[in-house]
Amino acid sequence: MNINFGLNLVQEQKLIMTQEMQMSVKLLQMSAYELGQYVNKEMQENPVLEERDVQPSKSNTNDVNEYKEIIKYLDKDNYKTKNYAVKSENDEVSPFYYIAEEKSLKDYLKEQIGELNQRYDIINICKYLAENLDNKGYLSANLSDICKELGISNEKAETALKVFQSLDPEGIGARDLRECLTIQLRNLSIDDENIYNVINNYLELLAENKYNDIAKELKVKISDVQTYADIIKNLEPKPSRGFYTGESVKYIVPDAYINKIDDQYFISMNEDVLPKLNINSLYKEIIINEKDVEAVEYVKEKLNSAMFLLKSIEQRKNTVYRVLEEILSVQKDYFEKGAEYLKPMTLKIIANNLEMHESTISRAIREKYVSINNGKIIKIKDFFTNGITSAASGEDISTINIKKTIKTIVEEEDPKKPLSDQIICNRLNIEGMNISRRTVAKYREELEIKSSSKRKRF
Repeated sequence: MNINFGLNLVQEQKLIMTQEMQMSVKLLQMSAYELGQYVNKEMQENPVLEERDVQPSKSNTNDVNEYKEIIKYLDKDNYKTKNYAVKSENDEVSPFYYIAEEKSLKDYLKEQIGELNQRYDIINICKYLAENLDNKGYLSANLSDICKELGISNEKAETALKVFQSLDPEGIGARDLRECLTIQLRNLSIDDENIYNVINNYLELLAENKYNDIAKELKVKISDVQTYADIIKNLEPKPSRGFYTGESVKYIVPDAYINKIDDQYFISMNEDVLPKLNINSLYKEIIINEKDVEAVEYVKEKLNSAMFLLKSIEQRKNTVYRVLEEILSVQKDYFEKGAEYLKPMTLKIIANNLEMHESTISRAIREKYVSINNGKIIKIKDFFTNGITSAASGEDISTINIKKTIKTIVEEEDPKKPLSDQIICNRLNIEGMNISRRTVAKYREELEIKSSSKRKRF
């Protein structure tokens, strides 16, 4: 074996992500709410940053001049700003268009328990049961274990459970799916034993729409089984649905507004998303006077961080604004005529038009929303959709419109003879939408439409 040692020069290209580049990318992909949270955190940690109270209409010439002086010390000559249309702070539109604020299921139950006309011990047991529900609203603890923990008899526990299961929402406190459905059927005063038999013994067959097999077992008509199925499928298998059960509250804040004024559309960036940032005057003086060397170095470091944050926020705003401009240009018919006129539009199309990388566009639209003229909040990502070229007209058709056509075809079919995916495929091809049967099946599943065998009505 021959081992040689030597020095060689190798030339190669590498992209090294600096901390500043990483931060810029991080800020770009933040939602408006996340960015607001991040900026507030930075304000707490960086003493140089402060919030200023300035109306958007006022001139900030002094601030601009002071920034220029600071930039000289930071060697940040490439810091530039861009003007945007700004919504007035006096506008009635709140930045929080939607706040998902769910009512706590446990609180809702405890309110009802407090109004029960029952013995004190039964009420206390009901409160304990409320604390032992899972995310579905089912009783997670075994009743015998509860008896041991509370030192009560099984009869008293059963009495309390029956009272608890009479509360709203229906099915609450059930120990499994079958009991949950049974409670709801009893409340509907349904006394046909066959439907209870279906719940107790044939739920799996019911889920697979094997009505014929169930009918043979129960010795009834297939149409009767279908009636049972319709009733059962309208019951709520998850009593906790619609109540807050511990998941985090989600805030949706639009990054921008697109409004039509005198036959023209204007993009206004939402300036209420972030606090108005400023450089604390005390630290400006330290930099300008240059008396305390150590203090100047400390402040320069903090100023560097603050100025880069301001610059990154401005770049984020600039990128989102440019993306929205291009979307508005491509999707003009959508804003004028409605969702059915949404054109196929991919990240690649917008990236090429703006001479940006697709990953930049992807980050720029991630978890971002825009408010359009009627106050409707739209996820920017929803403007992007693939499409096919129509064989008849040669025009592009978006997948959204293809799905809409599939949904219409299924809604208009004879429920006794539902259309197969191949027949739907043939109809779409006749209309110039050349897609395969497999693609039809994929879109149907995305629309949560069952297969033809499971849509059949008897």
